[in-house]
Amino acid sequence: MNHLTIIGSEEWCSFHTFGIPAIKARVDSGAKTSSIQANNIKPIVKGTEEWVKFEVNPLQVNRSISIKCEAKIHARRTIKSSIGIAEERIVIKAPITIGEDTFDIELTLANRDSMEYRMLLGREALQHRYLVNPSEGFLITSYTPEDLDVKYSAFKKEKTGLKIALLASNTELYSNKRLMEAGRARGHDMVFLNVEQAYMKFDATEPQIRYRGGNIIDAFDAIIPRIKPSVTFYACALIRQFDAMGAYCLNSADAITQSRDKLLATQIFAKNDIHIPITGFANSPLDTKDLIKMVNGAPLIIKLLESTQGKGVVLAETTKAAESVINAFKSVKTNILVQEFIKEANGQDIRCFVVNGKIVASMQRQAAKGEFRANIHQGGSASKIKITAQERKLAIKAAKILNLPVAGVDIIRSNKGPLLLEVNSSPGLEGIEAATGLDIANFMIESIEKKLKFRKK
Repeated sequence: MNHLTIIGSEEWCSFHTFGIPAIKARVDSGAKTSSIQANNIKPIVKGTEEWVKFEVNPLQVNRSISIKCEAKIHARRTIKSSIGIAEERIVIKAPITIGEDTFDIELTLANRDSMEYRMLLGREALQHRYLVNPSEGFLITSYTPEDLDVKYSAFKKEKTGLKIALLASNTELYSNKRLMEAGRARGHDMVFLNVEQAYMKFDATEPQIRYRGGNIIDAFDAIIPRIKPSVTFYACALIRQFDAMGAYCLNSADAITQSRDKLLATQIFAKNDIHIPITGFANSPLDTKDLIKMVNGAPLIIKLLESTQGKGVVLAETTKAAESVINAFKSVKTNILVQEFIKEANGQDIRCFVVNGKIVASMQRQAAKGEFRANIHQGGSASKIKITAQERKLAIKAAKILNLPVAGVDIIRSNKGPLLLEVNSSPGLEGIEAATGLDIANFMIESIEKKLKFRKK
């Protein structure tokens, strides 16, 4: 009988053929196949063989380190996630090193950004070699943060000299953390600026922006605005000030203001022959009944003009309910839009992520059971989708008309063809990066480099 090595419930591994010196794995004998975190997965052909290019971010808390890998495709398999969603994954074979042992294993390439571990070691890799002690961890190898710094020192980028500020409110939001990581990964100096802690001096000869009680902000090459609705007015004033001081702003103050005004944006779309669900707007309670008829009656959607992430959006299922909700909003002088309900969409919509006039990623969102809003923040689920040429054209045109270099464009499929729902000037990255496995934050940083005609050394 062969002697089996005892390993812990988590262990450090390495893949020397990929140049990955250390990656932490969750050891799970309940899973059959092992998997590794992979982004930007692109199948390619080498001669008569199918290969795949992909990128690995081996450290969970540091997406700024990205290792480019290539491997021959061993198979394609349909894998079911823990919540029952099936997807086809590429399978590769690669030699793994655990302690003193090196041996070949099969690996599925999967987006594990939302997981605690960048790698999962399944039972096929364990059998005939290891026994697992689930109550202990790192029985083979243990690394300190200092050890990892040494191992990954060669991957730290030289400073480029480009200085980029992320203008937002919360350093802990996924989108904000990803943009900071993506900029640092490309060697840029990234600074987080809290919108509400910056203030301005208007002067023809020496305009200034100060921060946190007097620190004068040095000149930035570019600003990435990630503005929550409640600070739109103040943040846009700051963005105009940065623009006046010579910084390139990824999404201008005017474009953000225009996109946040749902009524104005709706009028601009209609004027530019962009197809939207039939929409109504009125001031007097005397108009309520005709307003409901105008959008093809109940059921219908009622939206607050300031709504975001699906908040402030109501489905009125009957005419009586619609009249009550509309009149209640009008009685407290709140502006709303009334919109036809696209029943045939079955609670689905499409989010297209546009960067500099190109769609870099698309996902389909499905509303949770009993919910009509497909927003991820409302419990919706997301999956990768291939959009039609008509949908692509619609999304690109909508972002262009609002002058937004970066936009999340929401589309709904109807019996009349694709209809535009809205355009978001600060689209979230978490859902679409998880659904597509693409590094959207990196696309945004690259777009700044192209705009500034910046070339890395």
